[in-house]
Amino acid sequence: MSIGELLAATVPMARTLNLEFVETTPERAVVRLPDQPDFHNHVGGPHAGAMFTLAESASGAIVLSAFGEQLSRAVPLAVRAEIGYKKLAMGPVTATATLGRPVAEVVAELDAGLRPEFPVAIAITRDDGATTGEMTVVWTLRPNS
Repeated sequence: MSIGELLAATVPMARTLNLEFVETTPERAVVRLPDQPDFHNHVGGPHAGAMFTLAESASGAIVLSAFGEQLSRAVPLAVRAEIGYKKLAMGPVTATATLGRPVAEVVAELDAGLRPEFPVAIAITRDDGATTGEMTVVWTLRPNS
């Protein structure tokens, strides 16, 4: 099962929004939100909450891809998030997530008995390439007790 299939199967909001997991690697995750009138806002574009969920889902996809080998000893958890809406989003939008720290550095902290935190940066774009939003989610790997 791919990371996208796993998230679609286990995260109800990903299924509800019909998110499309285009690419999921430890270096990058790309997730698309199709244009769906049921999730539009008052101006006809994707609702801010749908865009937040899209970006957070892209961040979760890269975290699972980058740190999947650590799941037997730690649980990935989002710690905090900040989003900025830059331009009007219309039609389908795509979120592209990248890790803000090297995987080896984060794993080394986990190996040292720490609870590492690391940022994931996400750009949300329209099909014409314009950036409609930017989000940062700070994640942690909480060691299992």
